[in-house]
Amino acid sequence: MSELKQFYETEVAPKLMETFGFKNPMQVPRLDKIVLNMGLGEAIQNIKILDSAAEELKVISGQKPVITRAKRSIAAFKLREGMPIGCMVTLRRAKMYDFYTKLVNIALPRVRDFRGISGKAFDGRGNYSLGIKEQLIFPEIDYDKIDKIKGLNVTIVTTATNDAEGKELLKLMGMPFRN
Repeated sequence: MSELKQFYETEVAPKLMETFGFKNPMQVPRLDKIVLNMGLGEAIQNIKILDSAAEELKVISGQKPVITRAKRSIAAFKLREGMPIGCMVTLRRAKMYDFYTKLVNIALPRVRDFRGISGKAFDGRGNYSLGIKEQLIFPEIDYDKIDKIKGLNVTIVTTATNDAEGKELLKLMGMPFRN
């Protein structure tokens, strides 16, 4: 069992039960999944950039990404329906906890001028979205093999019913929110 999952079960869940007055342990919010997404609009002109992005996402997450395709054609962007324009990975269970640990303890502190992340990026249902401007903050990425700096979106999906529960869960699990 992952150290973070064990920490959640022994310390975080009892604190959440006490704070929010849950009677049943199944009511306590927990991490459901983490979705990593790289949207690459430049992939319309240069398809090779998609291959490098998929490889980097594979190295970061430890799981092979899925290539996402355009849902509809947009003439102004020279985009046709079905063209590959990004890649994404959905992490669950052990890989999810491992990635969360790596994100909070290793990657986020490597961001330049880091003072914590915003606590306002919740969606109203306890899920948190975080944008990362450059993939270089992850230690697995080899700086010399980078052709272009790409950003990625990290969405942390929880079973919380509202933002207060979701924020408290992530705060207790070590997410560095700005004061």
